[in-house]
Amino acid sequence: MNRARAIAACLAASLLAAGCGRGSGQAGTAGGDAFSFAIKSDPGLLDPAQVQNTNTYTALSLAYDTLINIGADGRIVSGLAEKWDVKPSSVTFTLRRDVTCADGSPVTASTIAANVDHVTDPATKSPAYGVVVPEGLAAKADDAAGKVTLSTPGPFAFILQSTRYLFMVCGKGLKDRSVLESGTSGSGPFRLTSVRPNQSYTFTRRDGYAWGPDGATTSDPAAPGSVVLRIVGSEATTANLLLSHQLNAGQFAGPDRARVTHVPGITTTVQSNGTQEFFFHQGKGHPGHDQAVRKALLQAVDLHDLGAIATGGTGRRPTGLVMQPRPCPGDTVTGHLPAFDPRAAQAALESAGWHRSGDGVRRKDGQKLTIRMIYGTSAGEPMAAAAEYLADAWKSIGVDVRLRALSDAAYGEVEAVTQDWDVNWVPLGVTLPTQLPGALSGPFTPDGGNFAHLTNTEYERLTAEASKLPGTAGCDKWARSESALFDSADLVPVVDKTLAVAAHNATFRITAGLFDPTSIRMTGADE
Repeated sequence: MNRARAIAACLAASLLAAGCGRGSGQAGTAGGDAFSFAIKSDPGLLDPAQVQNTNTYTALSLAYDTLINIGADGRIVSGLAEKWDVKPSSVTFTLRRDVTCADGSPVTASTIAANVDHVTDPATKSPAYGVVVPEGLAAKADDAAGKVTLSTPGPFAFILQSTRYLFMVCGKGLKDRSVLESGTSGSGPFRLTSVRPNQSYTFTRRDGYAWGPDGATTSDPAAPGSVVLRIVGSEATTANLLLSHQLNAGQFAGPDRARVTHVPGITTTVQSNGTQEFFFHQGKGHPGHDQAVRKALLQAVDLHDLGAIATGGTGRRPTGLVMQPRPCPGDTVTGHLPAFDPRAAQAALESAGWHRSGDGVRRKDGQKLTIRMIYGTSAGEPMAAAAEYLADAWKSIGVDVRLRALSDAAYGEVEAVTQDWDVNWVPLGVTLPTQLPGALSGPFTPDGGNFAHLTNTEYERLTAEASKLPGTAGCDKWARSESALFDSADLVPVVDKTLAVAAHNATFRITAGLFDPTSIRMTGADE
């Protein structure tokens, strides 16, 4: 589960967002200038097969191409491939013939196959394998025809869409992966030319690039000559730099978004940024093993208020587990969670045999109704306040609640190894429904990724059926499978976080943490 959570966190951190604005600033007035964007931490290892954080994804999206892209309207559009033929367990791509790597070498079908072989090789231990790259994926190249076929052992619902997150290494980096420790070797519109660890990464535009999304190029006069990713750990500092026109753009998840909103010369766009949810541990000996207890605990909580506290009032009502723009639209949440009713919650616990004792705590067969809840400290004060709110709601109906705030380093150990928890607040976000079953079904931790020990047979049946249907043909079953989880109170979607992207003197698009580099435009100064 740690591997799945790492990738999920990467993909959840930055959803469809765009910013634009006009005003004076360091970016200047014409194409060829630098576009500066703030990221929160150093990207670290730059090997696309080993990506484990959002900032690395963001950086690599400037220098690498994928077989397909997602257009501004959510449609699948061309990338390295100009055509594709999808079958239930395979997809054959016809590649563009004019693609070159940054070192001038050609990108061929064999290039694509070599990337797939590397990611799927057990020795690589790629965190993407089995999460964003289907298990058992194989590649067959035909360089003469300019075609490569990717196939899976059995039907895989979103085999085409999954390739959106497979960056293709080419040239020198394909032969010597050590090049990728602190450099890039891709066919993308920019190449890494300067690294100042923990300060900045500069990517320089490649002239002649013409194979971006739907054939986009870098020839527009307003396209930047370079992109500078500045490492700025504090959102307050990012706001200061943006307001003083020392940055072109930044992202804001916290209260500093208010400082850059409605400011002349700065435009902000707010989009969803992943779902916040909590799980009940359903292993034997845990209170959550009893569905009646899970549902009673939910009835005791006003989820609307809880979500507002967790996001400082900037969240949105969740409608599903897959992030926008999702391949299967619709609302899988509404009507599938118990209504807020503390009296009904207490009655349900009584019926389940949990009776109040003299100290006010419920007991059954001499055992206290104790809930140990874990959550991450990296989420800050709003998360701590949300945990306290949840604890107070459950204490009011006779539950002994014990909160435990954990650092990121300790979280994985407690969640997956010691399993010393009953409720786990998890910011889990994915871009395809096929990325969920490994964490929500199958073998329990430590033998598998099912960290909450879920055994929802309806979910397992529906996902098994849906996974055999191509693309959107399985959407009804994918939707029903999510709702089955909520009906059973296996996990509880509380709120969709939002992210404000603010921009000055530039326009651009970033989707699921990935730049569309050819969309970046310098809009010029107005004073």
